[in-house]
Amino acid sequence: MQYLITGGAGFIGSNLADQLAKEHTITIIDNFATGRRENVQDLIDHPNVTFIEGSITDADLMHEITKGIDGIFHQAAIPSVPRSVRDPITTNEANITGTLQVLFAAKENNVRKVVTASSSSVYGDTPTLPKEEGMAANPLSPYAVTKLTDEYYGKVFSELYGIQTVFLRYFNVFGPRQDPNSEYAAVIPKFITRLLQNESPIIYGDGGQTRDFTFIADVVQANRKAMESDAIGIYNIACGKRISLNDLAKTLMEITGIHRPLIYENEREGDIRDSLADISRAETAFGFDPEYTLEEGLKETVAWFRKRL
Repeated sequence: MQYLITGGAGFIGSNLADQLAKEHTITIIDNFATGRRENVQDLIDHPNVTFIEGSITDADLMHEITKGIDGIFHQAAIPSVPRSVRDPITTNEANITGTLQVLFAAKENNVRKVVTASSSSVYGDTPTLPKEEGMAANPLSPYAVTKLTDEYYGKVFSELYGIQTVFLRYFNVFGPRQDPNSEYAAVIPKFITRLLQNESPIIYGDGGQTRDFTFIADVVQANRKAMESDAIGIYNIACGKRISLNDLAKTLMEITGIHRPLIYENEREGDIRDSLADISRAETAFGFDPEYTLEEGLKETVAWFRKRL
């Protein structure tokens, strides 16, 4: 098969590209707005890979590179809630205009299927747990609004033009290649790198907030199974279990063997309190089955960061 991966130099996109390149011909596009060259360094000269440095908002480029493509894994986005609060215009351009260009190019070139990264942030802070796909959305940040808008565009393109579209609502993905240095970095790589540098983890809020964390290998599995199936629509992708940030920090201290007092700072705008997914819809539709426990994923992630610090 011939696949296009947008955002293929990013954390999720590059992990996906590594796996797909073993069996398929793939094209990667990334403008390095948030992706990193080191993530695709080993793929640049791979015989099954074509790499294009460019933006998904470039209509002519997207039209050209989607010719002959069987499916698109659309991972490109500006993925930060805090950044979207500070700069909603840039987030809107990348996440909504970019997705629309991807969908339109797919329609023009008769691409069979587009599997797109969505986000659990669309649920907002509704108290009902676990979150299931039929719940009313309640976005609390510009980032969440962009992801919800993308889902509506996907539904319309599927109904109007016959493109199969899938939107995977990721819950707190973590694993190797996640960037800990960004101001907007996710909690697990920040906790790990601070501990490995013998510094205290920083928690925004009281640490009682809970998250359903998903290891990157399970996200790659979900993307591949969604693409290979005839499933369409919206699906939660998660582990189906939650942990508080306080307990997460304690678990990482046990894994690293480094114990430091926690630092608490003010809550961040747009953050939600609790997160837990019902993943039964993805299990039924395309056989999604998480293979990693949180602790197993954390051990692999810590090992990866130890080699690089």
